[in-house]
Amino acid sequence: MERRGGRMRKFLEGRVLFSFFLAAVGALAVAYAHDWPFKAALFPLMTGIPLLVLALAQGLLDLRGRLQTREGPAMDLQQTSDVPAELARRRTIAIFAWMAGFILLVLLIGFTLAVPLFAFCYLIFQRSVGFGTSVVTAAGAWAFFYVLFERILQLQFEAGLVQIWLGL
Repeated sequence: MERRGGRMRKFLEGRVLFSFFLAAVGALAVAYAHDWPFKAALFPLMTGIPLLVLALAQGLLDLRGRLQTREGPAMDLQQTSDVPAELARRRTIAIFAWMAGFILLVLLIGFTLAVPLFAFCYLIFQRSVGFGTSVVTAAGAWAFFYVLFERILQLQFEAGLVQIWLGL
């Protein structure tokens, strides 16, 4: 039993050290970005602050000993057996193809046009949603993206390659 307690203490110490290491990374990101211009500091601040807070919380919980003592797998994730392997493979390939298609759209026509076009195509071709619903959803995605990033945050995205080639 004592041997198990020693392993548990080592595990706990490793978790605590890792949590505080992540908190230090978050704190450094926030400290370095503090004096940067708003656009440059946005990403480090938006990721560093939550990382700092959550890593500190996890480290403090680990220090207080709120560690799960139940033995077994870390997650209760079980793959379903009712989906044939071939179907699962096709679905996985389709997901990666849609992600690659979105990246290609962004490269070719830029974020501002890629977001609604991707939403529309995905809803029509992959999810078989009606045309009207797809148009409304794509327009809503464009409006949200445009208002949030270009109007409120004033982040101007690069034009796509097609726009550059056509001189638009």
